[in-house]
Amino acid sequence: MSTHAQLTPEAEQQLRNQKRNSTISAIIISLLSCALLVAILFYIALASFSKNQEELVTYSSGVESDEKITKPEMTNEVAKKPSSPSSSMSKVIASSTPSPTAVPVPDITIEEPSLDFGDGNDFGDGWGSGSGTGSGGGGVSFFKQSIKAERIAYVIDYSASMRGKKFELMKKELAKSVKALPDSVDYQLIFFAGPVWVGGDEIHGGGKGETVSFTRDGKPYSWRGKDAADVPRAEWLKSDKEQRKKSLQIIKDTPMIFGTRWDLPIQYALDMTPKPDVIFFMTDGTAGKDTGSTAKKIGKNAKRKGVIINCVALMEPKAKDAMADIAKQTGGIFTEVKENGRTIQHDLE
Repeated sequence: MSTHAQLTPEAEQQLRNQKRNSTISAIIISLLSCALLVAILFYIALASFSKNQEELVTYSSGVESDEKITKPEMTNEVAKKPSSPSSSMSKVIASSTPSPTAVPVPDITIEEPSLDFGDGNDFGDGWGSGSGTGSGGGGVSFFKQSIKAERIAYVIDYSASMRGKKFELMKKELAKSVKALPDSVDYQLIFFAGPVWVGGDEIHGGGKGETVSFTRDGKPYSWRGKDAADVPRAEWLKSDKEQRKKSLQIIKDTPMIFGTRWDLPIQYALDMTPKPDVIFFMTDGTAGKDTGSTAKKIGKNAKRKGVIINCVALMEPKAKDAMADIAKQTGGIFTEVKENGRTIQHDLE
C-alpha cells in the first residue's frame, strides 16, 4: 500500500509561479548574452573599419623661376693625340654647333694667353700683385698645365730663336708660375740653349760661334763644344717670398744664347738629388734631325726614374709629335702654343 503526499492548492500555485519565473529568467539571460556577443562583434568590426591612417603632410614651396642655362664656351680647341712620334700632325677637334644641354667645365681650363706683353718698367708688379705664396691650394700651373708636386724643375729654352713675342710670352708665363709657388715646394730654374745652366749663373759669351762660360757662387765653369766640363749638379731652391722674388728678377735678366739641345738640360734635371717629381719642359725648337730618337731616349730615362715631364711646344709645330711622345711616355701633359698665342692641350690617352 503506497502513500502519496498531497499538496495544497496554495503550494501548487507557488510551484507554478517559481517555474514560470525560472523560465523567464533563463530567456532574459539568453537574450542578454546574445546582445552582448553581437555588441562585441560589432565593436571589432567597427574598429577594423575606423583604423587610424597616418596622415601624409606635404609641403609645396612656391614655383621656382626657370633658371637660365648658359652653355659654357670653350675658347680653345682640344686636339686628338698623335698616333706616334713619326705620324702626321693630329687634327684639332673644334665644335661650333650650339647644344641645348649645358656641358660641365673641365678641371683644366685652357685659355688664350694675352699677347699684350707690355709690363711697364716694374717686371714683378707688372705680372700681378699679392703675396704669391700659393698657400690656398698647393697647386702649380705653367701654360695652364696644373699639377701638384713637392719638387719641380723648370727646364726652359733661352735660345736666341726665342726672341720677340715668344720670349716675352715665355717670361710672363714662367714668372706667373714661380710667383704662385707654395712655400711647401722645392724648385729650380734650369735654362738651356746649346749649353745648360742654372738660373742666376753669370753667363759669359753665348754669341754665335762664341765659347760659353759661366760663374756660379764665384767659381768659373765653361763648356767644351756641346758638353759641359765639370758643371756642378743643380741644387733645389726652397720656395719662400724672398727666393721667389730673386727668381723673378733672374727670369727677367737672363740673356738668350745661341743653340738648342734637348737631352742635356733634361738629364741635368733628372740628375738632381732628390729627383724632381715633375719637369716643365718648354722649347720653341727641335733637337735637329734626331728629334724623334732623342725624345724616345729622354722619355725612357725619365720613366725609369719615375719623373713626369710636362711639355710645351712654343709656336713650333715640328716639335709637336716628339714632345707629345715624351709627355705620353712619362704620364705628363703636352701643350701646343700656336702663333697667335692660342693654347691647345692635347689628349694623349
